[in-house]
Amino acid sequence: MRQVLNQSRFAIGLALGIFLTATATAQEWARFRGVNGVGVSKTVLPAKFTPDQFNWNVKLPGIGHSCPVLWGDKVFLLSADPEDATRYVLCISAKDGSELWRKSFASEKHHLHARSSFASCTPAVDADLVYVAWSTPAETLFKAFDHDGNEKWSLDLGTWTSQHGFGTSPILYKDLVILSNQQQGDPPKGVVPGKSRMMAFERKTGKEVWVTDRDTRRVCYSVPFIHQISGKDELICLSTGDGVYSLDPSTGKPLWSAKDAFSMRTVGSPIAAGGLIFGSTGSGKGGNYVVAVKPGPNAEIAYRIPTQAPYVPTIIAKDGLAFLWFDKGIVTCIEAKTGEVHWRERIGGGFSGSPVIAGDKVYCVSEDGELVVLAASKEYALLGRSPLGEASRSTPAIAGGRMYLRTYSHLISVGKGS
Repeated sequence: MRQVLNQSRFAIGLALGIFLTATATAQEWARFRGVNGVGVSKTVLPAKFTPDQFNWNVKLPGIGHSCPVLWGDKVFLLSADPEDATRYVLCISAKDGSELWRKSFASEKHHLHARSSFASCTPAVDADLVYVAWSTPAETLFKAFDHDGNEKWSLDLGTWTSQHGFGTSPILYKDLVILSNQQQGDPPKGVVPGKSRMMAFERKTGKEVWVTDRDTRRVCYSVPFIHQISGKDELICLSTGDGVYSLDPSTGKPLWSAKDAFSMRTVGSPIAAGGLIFGSTGSGKGGNYVVAVKPGPNAEIAYRIPTQAPYVPTIIAKDGLAFLWFDKGIVTCIEAKTGEVHWRERIGGGFSGSPVIAGDKVYCVSEDGELVVLAASKEYALLGRSPLGEASRSTPAIAGGRMYLRTYSHLISVGKGS
């Protein structure tokens, strides 16, 4: 009897494990760059695609740089009318590209950086809600919708100060949704400086849980991630004023900081590789560099990489290697632990989206709308180039065995699915 009971328990446990694994695989892209922002999927995809191999290619209302996120068979993203700044929260069927619902919000047109858009925030999504944000100079709106498009809560977080526009994206931690709010501390004459904060709210209600004031210096757009240090979860963040820093994600309490890591703006997001935390800093005028920081109470910079360093694209890492995708079309592969350069190659083009890894390949979309694919290896190999038909400043999403690619005004699905 005991043997039968044990076998039954084993079978139930095995079935539960298979279910959880399948669920995790299906829901593997629920924020900017997927699970915890690492940008890596086990999905195996081809190195090249032709238009006749697209599962579907659909026109979106307006334009934007918001990256798609997925939950089950639903794709969520933002778009906006470039003429009047009307914002669109969109839900698209992952099966066939049909529009399941659209929510429109009148807004105020205002100055943007030439590379920005009125829809540059990537949503975060869980089993119940999808979370989105945008701003005007007068207000910063943070909203949650259920998967059927019903608005569940809405917050006005106050004014937003930046000559570049809004572009930060929320993340999820336990029962919290966390949003970085790093604003411009030295705006043009006559403009009131913004107030920079890291903020956390209850997912279900939008109730404020904690707010941590930050050093207001330059508007920054990097999206934080969760990292375990000595068995405890830490929220790892980047900004010009506070450098590479850590907060307790449950309370917002500051834990440590490599405060002098950056001299310019941070746009790319932090990652962990080789026991170090990586971040980048730069400007439109150049001078970009990457820092690798040894994390913890005695945080210190392990090394810098000052050559062809990314400014907007986020670094990506796999199997001890880190790939630095420079905005001007040069890619460097380094040993993450030491900074040793394995290769550095010019691939051409300009890049504002971030790379992702599927299987053993690195994918990144150029500003001209070309999907470029390299081997995720110590040996350089250019594996493919695929035109998408329109310019893009977005980052691919991977879920359910497929890749989803957003151009300015289209959403494309490729891959056989699972």
